[in-house]
Amino acid sequence: MSIKKNGVDQQLIRDLAGILNDTNLTEIEVELGDLKVRVSRQSQPVHAVAAPLPAAAIAAPAQAAAPATVADPSKDAVPSPMVGTAYLAPSPDAKPFVEIGQKVKEGQTLLIIEAMKTMNQIPSPRAGTVTAILIEDAQPVEYGMPLVVIE
Repeated sequence: MSIKKNGVDQQLIRDLAGILNDTNLTEIEVELGDLKVRVSRQSQPVHAVAAPLPAAAIAAPAQAAAPATVADPSKDAVPSPMVGTAYLAPSPDAKPFVEIGQKVKEGQTLLIIEAMKTMNQIPSPRAGTVTAILIEDAQPVEYGMPLVVIE
């Protein structure tokens, strides 16, 4: 990667935007030494930050993606607390953590999200009944995306 006059290798930004298009992700972030680059399809500008320097806003050529459709997210939906890959069971051959119609307790594990090779248990924020599971096993999820409906 080469540093250009404006502080960032614009080809790197284009390459990252291409990865977003190819993978249908909405955000990607990389760190190379003291340079941190985040490219996002969201309305926020992309930022490049060199550790000792102030943030510099960079416009990325990412194209707008079609928004993901989710079945009736409501106030009772549990949102994803992170970006990653969601798994409904602790292992491929294991029983799912929860099923539709099952009563859950506050703090009970609903699913796991793998992020940066770490398995993160997602607990139920309240007691109730699981009325919908809005994702498939091994599905990529975004921050804030509705995962499970608990009424």
